[in-house]
Amino acid sequence: MKRILTLAITLTILSCNSHAQKEKKETFKVSKTDAEWKAQLSNLEYNVLRHAATEPPFSSKLNNNHQKGVYVCKGCDTPLFKSEHKFNSGTGWPSFDREIEGNVAFSTDYDLGYERTEEHCATCGGHLGHVFNDGPKQTTGERHCINGAALKFVPKNK
Repeated sequence: MKRILTLAITLTILSCNSHAQKEKKETFKVSKTDAEWKAQLSNLEYNVLRHAATEPPFSSKLNNNHQKGVYVCKGCDTPLFKSEHKFNSGTGWPSFDREIEGNVAFSTDYDLGYERTEEHCATCGGHLGHVFNDGPKQTTGERHCINGAALKFVPKNK
């Protein structure tokens, strides 16, 4: 019995997915020091983009934005989503049925205890939100649930 308990404890320790184990050191085209990010971004923008925080639902002005244009990364101005791909998901966050290919990168997180697909800016690594498979069936079926604090809207010139 003692051996089984020892084996179980050992396996548990070895299989733990600690924060230190999942932290990755990626290199991005736009790279800044923590102080530079803090100087550029508001507290909310910094926490969302650099520490994967989530803004409160229905708090972003971009959630109800219906203008034509492009949503770019608040950290580096990389174009991420087009207005024609935005839809009202009712979730309280700006939602899109697709990203601008090549400008958004994906990874897996287990922060809530289950697997989710995280989205981040491919240029600066800023956290954007998550993608789910419960979007509009008539298009991609995807719902890119994005923090408005991670985005800046650039209206289309008329």
